[in-house]
Amino acid sequence: MFLKKVIGPRAVTLPDGSTFSQGDLPDSETRRWVASRKAAVVRGVAYGLLTQAEALERYQISNEEFMEWVRAVSEHGEAALRATALQKYRQL
Repeated sequence: MFLKKVIGPRAVTLPDGSTFSQGDLPDSETRRWVASRKAAVVRGVAYGLLTQAEALERYQISNEEFMEWVRAVSEHGEAALRATALQKYRQL
């Protein structure tokens, strides 16, 4: 088995006791962003699995888009990341 060399931790323990690893992050070629993939990236940054700068570069997303994901999760939970729920959670 070959393990790719990564900078930083390979896995972190979440507050609920579960383990979140590099393998739980979406592929760097991801172009279709469903709520669970967005939440995985936010969780990875929040718990130190990767830095925000690494996430922005790896997934080719803007800082504004990432910060909107973080705001949505912190205010309304993972359900707010669904494309069909944008109208419900959008601030006007």
